[in-house]
Amino acid sequence: MLSGAGIQAAEALAIKGSLVIIGGNLRADNAAVWERIVQLAGGKGARIAVFASASAYPETTGMSNVERLDKYGADAFFVPVAVKLAGVDYKAMADDPEVAAAVRGAGGAYFAGGDQERITRALKHPDGSNTLVLDALWDMYRRGGVIAGSSAGAAIMSSTMFGAPKPVLATLKLGVADGHEITPGLGFIGDDVFVDQHLLVRGRFARMLPAMLKKGYKLGLGIDENTAMVVSPNRDVEVVGYKGALLIDLANASAQDGPFNVANVRLSYLDNGDRFNIATRSFTPSPDKADGKLDPAKPYYREPLFSADILGNSTVVDLMAKLIDSDQQDAIGLTLGSPHGVQPDLGFEFKFSRTSDSVGYQSSTTDAYSVYNVRLDIRPILIRRPLYQYK
Repeated sequence: MLSGAGIQAAEALAIKGSLVIIGGNLRADNAAVWERIVQLAGGKGARIAVFASASAYPETTGMSNVERLDKYGADAFFVPVAVKLAGVDYKAMADDPEVAAAVRGAGGAYFAGGDQERITRALKHPDGSNTLVLDALWDMYRRGGVIAGSSAGAAIMSSTMFGAPKPVLATLKLGVADGHEITPGLGFIGDDVFVDQHLLVRGRFARMLPAMLKKGYKLGLGIDENTAMVVSPNRDVEVVGYKGALLIDLANASAQDGPFNVANVRLSYLDNGDRFNIATRSFTPSPDKADGKLDPAKPYYREPLFSADILGNSTVVDLMAKLIDSDQQDAIGLTLGSPHGVQPDLGFEFKFSRTSDSVGYQSSTTDAYSVYNVRLDIRPILIRRPLYQYK
């Protein structure tokens, strides 16, 4: 009899399709991502079902994405299954055999951004069972089609997604609850990987940790804006686009009770062109970094590394890049919050450390870094209020 992991591996192998998971704000001129979606759907003339189920204005959003996909060579069509679509019974559409047949016969599907709970509300029955259209999506994906999604369309890729989350720092302080901050997703990537989006721009890597610990995930993938993770049938993840993705590994992490406190998280930054295989846990740097492995004996940075706002735009990646190319053993980041916010006396220290497994690569053509297997420890700190001026 197969173990739980064996069953999961067998199910993954049964899927012949691919995923394109986009962190949000995908620009019209990001040809690398749009063209990959069309290619994976079958190439020029590929039929792609466009879902604007998450949008507050589904028809406008849907038709805009249809036009964009057509510009890149697809033959896209709008699927009228959306909670906010005026004059349409979305429940009836989600169980309409003709709509389901059109989706099943497509080479791919694209989910636009908005509110991800609108997607699950539209495609799942109240009892949690699949609608005909969701069954059709799964059938298309298993047979070799591509499912792409941006922002909210990325959030639904894992079996658990953020529903109505608090701000990142408040999430660290107060945690997450089932049915509120976190809710069921559609699980196209499998039950073993947690996915989040808008990751680096909004400092969301930190909110992934409480959610992953709550639900028992060991692996998390967070993708930044205007960037995609392309997941192939063999579970190979390739980063394509403007920025990159963070991989969070909790296989050997330990958490303590009380205020959020976790040790031995492994954090990796995958830049454009990098690959990571979910099944083998192996990294492959992009071709322009293949010969750029950093020599710890020849560091570039030679001063203590610190950030007073670790949740700032891309701060975590900047600090990791400096650490891996530094003579320092660790780097410190803080997040404190407003004196008028929730639990104002509580902050957190993020300690990033190089270990024997840590490795970095630098591009031969740009100053971009890839950083694998940095240790992260987060501990609560007490902030003395009020803050006094130095005399």
